[in-house]
Amino acid sequence: MAIVYQKSKGLTDKELHYCPGCNHGIIHKLVAEVMEELGIIDETIGVCPVGCSVFAYNYFACDMLEAAHGRAPAVATGIKRTHPNTPVFTYQGDGDLASIGAGEIVHAAMRGEKFTTIFVNNAIYGMTGGQMAPTTLIGQRTTTSPLGRTREQAGMPIRVAEMLSTLDGCVYAERVCVTDIPHLNKAKAAIKKAFQKQLAGEGFTFVEVLSTCPTNWGMTPLKARQWLLDNMVPYYPLGVIKDVGAEEAAEVK
Repeated sequence: MAIVYQKSKGLTDKELHYCPGCNHGIIHKLVAEVMEELGIIDETIGVCPVGCSVFAYNYFACDMLEAAHGRAPAVATGIKRTHPNTPVFTYQGDGDLASIGAGEIVHAAMRGEKFTTIFVNNAIYGMTGGQMAPTTLIGQRTTTSPLGRTREQAGMPIRVAEMLSTLDGCVYAERVCVTDIPHLNKAKAAIKKAFQKQLAGEGFTFVEVLSTCPTNWGMTPLKARQWLLDNMVPYYPLGVIKDVGAEEAAEVK
């Protein structure tokens, strides 16, 4: 019997704890497959955040460290500077990265730290009770904005990938989603490119993945998927936002 698919060696056998319909498991799979394809599982060091993916160290087969809330970029900076030839990545949610850790990620990108960040944006605080995050959309209801987020009270949601792309140290930023197979394939290609550019020593690389949170959105997995496409994608457009190598090649032509 031919084997058409098998679990990536980049993942352990530990059962995932995520809610039904959550995209974290899919994103974990893509990161693991990229590490396996690049042959870097045994060399890679990942940094977990505080948030729904706080137990990611149970699932990735590479070495993993736990960071305080929002501080994964600082921890990754220390690891990468100590071991410059080691592949390093942070895996962070929007509450962790865009709120308490906003200063950390901005300065890591500004300095051009040579690690990769996988940023999971589900527009809400997942683990701590469904509060409004910096990425929560206007009108979106959360436990701390029961009538919906307003611009007057909370400002506009942060487009993190665009913000970081303005910094010279960020050499690659792309936004993707994993709602279906075509988008999933694009997401994997983006993660792989981010790791490849890191391994080439080019600078800081960033992949933002739009994700569902059916539990805190109060939706079924299928409805949450459609809500993401109808509401998040228009405000957080998919695609490459910055690619220094491609831009330089285009200028030469």
